[in-house]
Amino acid sequence: NNTTLNTKRSPPILILMRWTMWQNRSCSNSSIQRLESNSSIHKHLISKITATGPISVAEYMREALTNPVAGYYVKNDMLGAGGDFITSPEISQIFGELLGVWCVSEWMAAGKSNTFQLVELGPGRGSLASDILRVFSQLKTVLGETDISVHLVEVSPKLSQFQAECLTGDNTQPNDGDQPVYRSGTTRTGLPISWYRRIEDIPRGFSVFLAHEFFDAIPIHKFQRTEKGWREVMVDIDPESPGKLRFVVSHSPTLASSILIQKDENRQHVEVCPEGGVIVQKLANRIAEDGGAALIVDYGHDGTKTDTFRGFKGHQLHNVLEAPGMADLTADVDISYLRKMTGNEVTCLGPITQRSFLKNMGIDSRLQVLLRNCHDPSTRAQLIHSYDMLINPEKMGHRFQFFSLLNRGRLAQYRGMQKNTAPLPVAGFAELDMQ
Repeated sequence: NNTTLNTKRSPPILILMRWTMWQNRSCSNSSIQRLESNSSIHKHLISKITATGPISVAEYMREALTNPVAGYYVKNDMLGAGGDFITSPEISQIFGELLGVWCVSEWMAAGKSNTFQLVELGPGRGSLASDILRVFSQLKTVLGETDISVHLVEVSPKLSQFQAECLTGDNTQPNDGDQPVYRSGTTRTGLPISWYRRIEDIPRGFSVFLAHEFFDAIPIHKFQRTEKGWREVMVDIDPESPGKLRFVVSHSPTLASSILIQKDENRQHVEVCPEGGVIVQKLANRIAEDGGAALIVDYGHDGTKTDTFRGFKGHQLHNVLEAPGMADLTADVDISYLRKMTGNEVTCLGPITQRSFLKNMGIDSRLQVLLRNCHDPSTRAQLIHSYDMLINPEKMGHRFQFFSLLNRGRLAQYRGMQKNTAPLPVAGFAELDMQ
């Protein structure tokens, strides 16, 4: 069409104009045979509850997902067609490409720091980081001599192996002992890359943090409003079937129910993720002190939903209390809670839907470019199907929310501008200006 780009107002457009060539996805998404798990976690939980009484939902999730012997994330390959769920980066390369543009856009808008740490929390099989790094390679003239490094926070040994193969061709070296960096190497694009178990072990410095489907798997506490006040929902043994587990409501207040419920809460049932709040506080502190940004993408809501705790196994909903360690457990992220936990250290944007964010980032234009350059009917059909999966409101388009943390100085320079001068938009959260 005859659309022209207004390059004076929109830094993402400057990036897109320089983004002239693309490569095919370097990661293989072939199904990898899953490791078999046994009922060891179930037996462990039964014994624990028998000895000490009902446990919190948070403790149940922690055991089921990250138990060091048989936890779901420790032992299983849960991603892709042969796993229990498929994420947006696994569906289409366009998703990661647009997030790569977002990262570079925020680096530019923040002043083009000499150092640039790309940090991903829970990187899955590395598909998102791979697509982003491909964008970085195509934007070498924009990034110049910037010292770029990649930092991955991953607790799963199995997934870290997949990530290393995807991102480096297995060009990594495991580090002995309990060192903060347990694996390191060089990416296929020549950048240093390191793996950590904790956010606090990542070096300080200008960083762009990405958390895609990360917060939804962090353990939650569940609470129910009763005539006697707030009570915590616990996991107990079913007395009518001793081998099964059930939910019960605590008879008296617990420490969690006493300190985690907001005073202005008006819902009847609430899920709170205190560990998620601590992580957001750490991100906010780093962004406030060192510069940078964070982009959180997840199943989420803005303080409106109640009971969202669910399980997935084989791409189907699964009873959360059956076969712990064999299924993914997740809960929608309460973004209103995360916003409160930042403590006004940073500027928060969103949440907005995945559909809105990707359309603001130019997914329609990117799809048209791919379709023009693709002549294989089956590949074209797959591109269209993937696009629909990402933005259709009935699929991922409205289920996923985008939420961002920015250094408070990022937008401060525009507050004193004249009223008739529009500020530079934050990519994705404002429509790219095309006139």
